[in-house]
Amino acid sequence: MPAEADVVRHEALRIDTTRPTALVDITDALSYAVQRTRLCEGFVMVQTRHTTTGLLVNEHEPLLLEDLEELFERLAPEGGRYGHDDFGRRTVNLVPGERRNGHAHCRAALLRASECIAVTGGVLGLGRWQRVFFVDFDGGQRRTLSLTFVGTWCAVSALRARAVVG
Repeated sequence: MPAEADVVRHEALRIDTTRPTALVDITDALSYAVQRTRLCEGFVMVQTRHTTTGLLVNEHEPLLLEDLEELFERLAPEGGRYGHDDFGRRTVNLVPGERRNGHAHCRAALLRASECIAVTGGVLGLGRWQRVFFVDFDGGQRRTLSLTFVGTWCAVSALRARAVVG
């Protein structure tokens, strides 16, 4: 059965974080979005819309996640001195209630703002231990990710047939 169409689709994924540094596993949400859109072959591009956040593909193992948090703290300590936080010198992009979050911007610069994940047979093409994390370094906020789906969409019956075979 031929594909319905080869097009691009977009949607937003909202995430609420509660901790100052939060590594949120979004893999299941991405898998659900791929299934919901009926993307068979192509890719999903995930992009954060915030300058104090990033994306990371790695293993979801609790001690590794602690190691990563400690690494980020060593590289850009929360209590460090950042020109971004000096509101006496800083003259651009200031808003009422501005947060002192220079450390969060520096940490986010260590990660990527987007990740592109292959989709084959309606399934994310991740390795055995790979998971996709949204990392918030200025947490306790509502965040938005942009999802872009590119590829070939299949009829629901084709996806069901693949699920039974695979």
